[in-house]
Amino acid sequence: MILVLIEHDRGSLAPASLEALTAARTFGDAVEALTIGDTADGLAADLEAYGVTVVHQAHDDVLGDYGPEAWGEVVAQAVRALSPAVVLATGTDRGNEVLAQAAARLDLPFAANAIELRGSADADTLDMTRVRWGGSLLEDASLTAPTKLVTVAHHAVDAAPADTPGAATPSLLAVEIDPSLARTVVSGRVEREAGVTLATAPVVVGGGRGVGSADGFAPLQELADELGGVVGCSRAVTNNGWRNHTDQVGQTGTRIAPDVYFACGISGAIQHWVGAMASKHIIAINTDQQANMVTKAGHAVIGDLHEVVPAITAEIRRRKSA
Repeated sequence: MILVLIEHDRGSLAPASLEALTAARTFGDAVEALTIGDTADGLAADLEAYGVTVVHQAHDDVLGDYGPEAWGEVVAQAVRALSPAVVLATGTDRGNEVLAQAAARLDLPFAANAIELRGSADADTLDMTRVRWGGSLLEDASLTAPTKLVTVAHHAVDAAPADTPGAATPSLLAVEIDPSLARTVVSGRVEREAGVTLATAPVVVGGGRGVGSADGFAPLQELADELGGVVGCSRAVTNNGWRNHTDQVGQTGTRIAPDVYFACGISGAIQHWVGAMASKHIIAINTDQQANMVTKAGHAVIGDLHEVVPAITAEIRRRKSA
C-alpha cells in the first residue's frame, strides 16, 4: 500500500498534493491518503478522482493548524499503525519538513525530491532519480527500508486524475499527540491581498539587474497586469533593495511553473534557473545573446528590455482593442 500525505491549509487542498497522488499510481498498488486535522475531512471528495481508496483522517486538539513536529508525529504514528510500503509527499517546503520529522521519529531513511520512481513498492529497495544541488545534479539512488519515505520534486509530475476514481472511504486514524508539540503549530496569521501569487500565476514577468532600478520595474508591472500575471525578480534585485524578497524567483526564493515566464535583463545564474526551469515557456529579453538565461530559454529577444517590454505591452493592448 502507498500512503500519500495530503498537504492543505486549514482545509484548502494544496494542488501540489495531486502531483504526489499521480506519482503514487505509477506503482500500480492501492493508493491511500492521510489528512491531518478535522478541517481536512472535507477533502475526501477531491481525492476520489485521483484514485484514492481510503482517506485516513487524524484528529487532535493540537492539529488545528499546521505544525511540523505535530504533523511529523502523525505520519510516524500512521506508519506504525498502517505499515505502508511507501509514504509519499510533494517536495514542497512543508512536505520535505514533515517527512524529515517523521523519519527522525521512526529512525528511517528519507529521500527528498525524486523525479522518477522505479521498481515495486513492496520490494526492500526502491530505485529513483532525484534532484540534488538545487537542480544542477540528477542522482540515481536506491532507498532500502521497510517503509520508504520519499518526496516527489514539485512540478516534476503533471497532476492527472485516475482513469478509474477511487472510493476515498473516510477512516478515522487514532493518534495521540503530546501537547508539547503545539510549540511549533501556527498560532497566528496575517492575511495577504487576495489574487494570484508568484507560485501560482499563469504568467510571470521577471526582472534582473538589467532593469536598472526599482522604478525600472514599472513597465514590467504593466506587462504583467495586461496578461493577468505577477512580477518576479532575481536575487541581485532583492540584494539591491529594488524589490521585496517575496518577489524573488530562485532556489532561495519561490519556484515557479507558469505557462509563460518573461526573463527580462536576467543573466540566469543557476540559483535563479532552478526556480524558473519548470516554466512551460521561457522568453528571455536581454542585450547579451550569450547570457545563460538566453541560451536556456525557448525563445529570446536580443535587445534593450526598456524598449522591448513596452512594445510588447503596446501590441497586446492594440490586439485587445481590435
